[in-house]
Amino acid sequence: MHKELPLRFIPLILIFCSLNNAAWAQDVFAPDSLPINVRATPTDVGVTIDGNLTEPVWQKAETVSGFVQVEPNQGDSATFDTQVKILFDDKYLYIGAVCMDERGKSGVRVPNLQRDFSFSSNDVFGVSIDPFLDRRNAMIFQTNPYGVQRDLLSFDDNFYDNEWDGLWKVRTRITDKGWEVEMAIPWTTLRYPKKNLQDWGINFVRQVRRINQLSAWSPYPRAFTPYRMPYAGNVKGLNPPPPATNIRFQPYLLVSSNKNEVGDSTALDEVETKIGGEIKWALTPSTVLDMTFNTDFAQADVDRQVNNLSRFSIFFPERRQFFLENASVFSSGLPGTIQPFFSRKIGLDDAGNPIPIVAGARVINRTAKKAIGGLIVQQREKEGSPKATFGVVRYSKNIGQQNRIGALVTTRFNATMDTIASTNNTVGSVDGFFRISDPLSFNFMASGSKTNGKSGDGMSAYISFDYSTNWIYAFYAQSIITKNFNPEVGFVYDTDVINTNPGFYLNYRPKWKPKSIRAFEPGVIANVYHRSSDKTFQQSEVSIFPLWITFQNNAVFDVSITPTKQRLDFPFRPLGLTISSGEYTYTRYKVSYKSDQSKKLAFSTSYTTGGYFNGELEQLRSSIRVSPIPHIFLSCTYERNSLMDVGQKKENKVVHLTRPQVRLAINPRLQLMGFYQANTASDESNWNVRLSWEFQPLSFLYVVFNNNSFDRGDIRYSDQQVIGKLTYLKQF
Repeated sequence: MHKELPLRFIPLILIFCSLNNAAWAQDVFAPDSLPINVRATPTDVGVTIDGNLTEPVWQKAETVSGFVQVEPNQGDSATFDTQVKILFDDKYLYIGAVCMDERGKSGVRVPNLQRDFSFSSNDVFGVSIDPFLDRRNAMIFQTNPYGVQRDLLSFDDNFYDNEWDGLWKVRTRITDKGWEVEMAIPWTTLRYPKKNLQDWGINFVRQVRRINQLSAWSPYPRAFTPYRMPYAGNVKGLNPPPPATNIRFQPYLLVSSNKNEVGDSTALDEVETKIGGEIKWALTPSTVLDMTFNTDFAQADVDRQVNNLSRFSIFFPERRQFFLENASVFSSGLPGTIQPFFSRKIGLDDAGNPIPIVAGARVINRTAKKAIGGLIVQQREKEGSPKATFGVVRYSKNIGQQNRIGALVTTRFNATMDTIASTNNTVGSVDGFFRISDPLSFNFMASGSKTNGKSGDGMSAYISFDYSTNWIYAFYAQSIITKNFNPEVGFVYDTDVINTNPGFYLNYRPKWKPKSIRAFEPGVIANVYHRSSDKTFQQSEVSIFPLWITFQNNAVFDVSITPTKQRLDFPFRPLGLTISSGEYTYTRYKVSYKSDQSKKLAFSTSYTTGGYFNGELEQLRSSIRVSPIPHIFLSCTYERNSLMDVGQKKENKVVHLTRPQVRLAINPRLQLMGFYQANTASDESNWNVRLSWEFQPLSFLYVVFNNNSFDRGDIRYSDQQVIGKLTYLKQF
């Protein structure tokens, strides 16, 4: 019964896809064969970047406007006009925009001043640039009315470097007629061909969050993102300087005070000074070398505590800037499920504690036809962890207009430590992405691991199909991880497992719906797990969403029902309670609501109840955020898990996880952030307070306070750290 369950969804998905073919030409249109154009205007007059477009130099530039809605009414004219101009000189590409809004400052929606802000919660103006005009890749620069920067790299509108921080400048000005934008993007930040007059692919996007309207200069279907570059227009008349070798040197100086206490005794009290840094060297327009020495991540955001009630490992995202940049080049596999390369395995132990990194280097060569990447990092020996050297090599080749295949090899060599012999682990992978048509794409990946010095020879693989139009999203994924697969520089959520994962949801917008509702989005998602070694059934869960309502203001209300069957071959211990091996069948019910996240007061809450193995589990998860002005951000999230009659002893247990947070900003470049976590499941609490001052672009002064306290038996352990760190970026 359970082996066949996911197969029943395939005909249903195919029926929806075939029904959609009739409406295909109406809702997802093809790119225009003759892209619209804008001409860039050269200038030898200096442009002052202050958000004021009244300077005479801007009056000489060609103006484009006439943005077209993407959401909510695809194809209609935008409610408020947006006017865009482009200038350039021998140092910068300038983008100017006037974003009209009849309500002026009172119409602006900006919850906070955090860099790389949430696109969906802000008023936004952005530009997507395709310098090689390959209609595949884009450099994206976005801002909100308070001049906060958001930037990323996009590849085939499928892979993204969301944490890429480019060197550029933006200033904005809010007026009684809307807001204005001035961007100055150095040519050294951009990558482009070596020739004189050039045409680039370009598109502009505008979000008016108050009315939750998204529009673009060159229209694209709402099923896609602004980074689907085949739909972009062109900018003509650019004459950038010849690409030159440029070097960015970013040294740092760090002073830290570290104190560890065990009960009433002080186990450590020391002051440490540390120097190091990073070098970014653009060897050619398509090749960049990054080097890091005595690497430090003191300013990185802390991990969020999680109470894991599932059978599978929890995935914690990478938060360190050196590894986040160009991460998409090394991307392979299913994020959070099967990843042959996962950078958190470098410089961190299994508990997330830092291990000192001696040095590392990364080289990326990216052209319109291929991408090649190499990474090598060495970390020091630390108690419980040997000295290790990590290596990663990546190759991917573009095929046709929007397809690619690739290969990835990772290796970890652990040196001999005490009486433990050295080991070497190698993982080889092949993968591919094929856009069969605009709505339909196919992914695959296969990996094999080989470990010398201990066990760890196995394989993993997956395939997935994704189908996306304006009114349906459907997918089917199949993955396998064998019992001995061991990616020591990667991540898997489990071993000896086969997962079958089909699903779909609709985006239904009938004419009779109330104006306050944007779409009804019912759907079904199934996950079925078998043991790969003998195909024995392990778990199935089918999440049915009969009611999912997305409102015009982006609030969401949903109800779900999840029938679940579990087979435990070994006892399972969630939150310290022991659940015996055996078979369990139960159903869980969930209702949740998320309010408009762009408002000064926003909240979300979900309540889940129902069976949990042989007992009951109630979960309450809530968050609230208050932003009286964008400079003040106060939030708190709370989670309560109440287990009743669970496990061998039919025990009751209640655990609480609380996370308040504050962000105070003088402006986007000077901010104070405080974050606290308290978890009754582990009797652990954490403080993280960070002052960040960007005194010039990408040069920072940080002052950080960390405190971690927890109980083990009757003894209280406490670790405190005060850090001062200065980084300075110099570009040659």
